[in-house]
Amino acid sequence: MRSIFMAGFALAGALTLSACDTMPAAKADAKEAKAAATEAAATQMTETQLFEVFHDGRINQFYDFKTYQSFLDVGETAYRLTRIGGGPKGETLVFGLTKADKKKGLNTPAAMIWDGKAEASENFYGEMHKHGRIYVFDNMADMKHVRELGHPNFMFTEIGMGPKGETVVFVLNKANKKKKPVAQIEKYKAMNGMK
Repeated sequence: MRSIFMAGFALAGALTLSACDTMPAAKADAKEAKAAATEAAATQMTETQLFEVFHDGRINQFYDFKTYQSFLDVGETAYRLTRIGGGPKGETLVFGLTKADKKKGLNTPAAMIWDGKAEASENFYGEMHKHGRIYVFDNMADMKHVRELGHPNFMFTEIGMGPKGETVVFVLNKANKKKKPVAQIEKYKAMNGMK
């Protein structure tokens, strides 16, 4: 009888130790799940930025604002990925790259979005220099539409608002065509250091 009691006591102790061992694992799993959810939320909140300049029969595309601004000042980028005939109408497509991304090639953010291997976030900002105007976008679909057709269907225009007196066109769509694009205007001003 005593040996049965001792065996039962030992079994209960082993189960208690086993339960204690799994408690930290369960907490660790919950902690990892929470961290993954936080990371996913942060990724979703991240803003996709794309900048395009139509120049000399080429589409120059940038995902980095500093590289884009440098191109506007100088007319060239130190690092680039070029695709002859890669544009929607056979234009040469040039992706301006940062020094850190020069070895990524096709895996740079702008090229991956262009190729459909990555999607732009819902939190989107885009600028396009075309026909002596600056077009400003708050979603990727409108930017693709203007790139392919050459003009927007709906817009709000500010003459002379650009840094060199260009007309700035805030591109709208059916959903927001009846409202002044205050958020787009403020974002454009903030991006370009305007008050």
